[in-house]
Amino acid sequence: MIDVHCHLEQKDYSEDRDSVVAKCRKELNAIVTSCAHPKDFDLTLNLVEKYVGFVFATVGIHPEYIKEVNEKEKDDFIDLVKKNRGKIVGIGEVGLDYNWVKESDWREKQKDLFINFINLSNELKLPLVVHARDAFEEAIKILEHEDARRVVMHMFGANNLVKYIIENKWFVSLNTIVLNSKKYNKVARDMPLEQLLLETDSPWLGFEKKRNDPTSVKIVADKISEIKKTTFEIVDKKTTENAIEFFKLNLHY
Repeated sequence: MIDVHCHLEQKDYSEDRDSVVAKCRKELNAIVTSCAHPKDFDLTLNLVEKYVGFVFATVGIHPEYIKEVNEKEKDDFIDLVKKNRGKIVGIGEVGLDYNWVKESDWREKQKDLFINFINLSNELKLPLVVHARDAFEEAIKILEHEDARRVVMHMFGANNLVKYIIENKWFVSLNTIVLNSKKYNKVARDMPLEQLLLETDSPWLGFEKKRNDPTSVKIVADKISEIKKTTFEIVDKKTTENAIEFFKLNLHY
């Protein structure tokens, strides 16, 4: 079982990050952590190097941070990603977030940044991890226009647009939100298992506002098996295979 989207770099793990990874090693096959801000790049790569073959990383600039990273910092970061291409397994999370960013000019800058990273993923032949909040339709249009290829829609909640994800042969990663959201339940129901991945988005989305961790993918798999009227073992096996193939993971046990 693999958590394809968490945030090990977050300060929530500062006190016991190694213990969290040790716990995960006992229960999971791998973790893909998402570096969503340039300031977290070094810590993320240190984790990849420390836990070779178990912790993998995707890197990008979350659209929520559009106001924090200037043009030079963005260009420098993209150069840094290119230089470290062999140490990462994907680009992201990147995309559009119209919940946190309301101003039209900043939304246009988000689009430009998103296109920059789509082009980078195509150039480096790495998969793309997409964040789209209150902007699902717009994100899909941009992805199609820019010829994005290997795409996973992280925490995708637009059931009315699932057909586009299926037709484009993209993936969707789902987390504990499927436990209490009819909208996400419908996405889990309608997405083929062959195009599903498991994630936690931890440290967020924990129960009773407690810190989450990657082992919660087991709960997600259990819920998806219930929704799709299949077994936990089938969901576990297929989503693990999907993750290994999608990110080209070289696991070490």
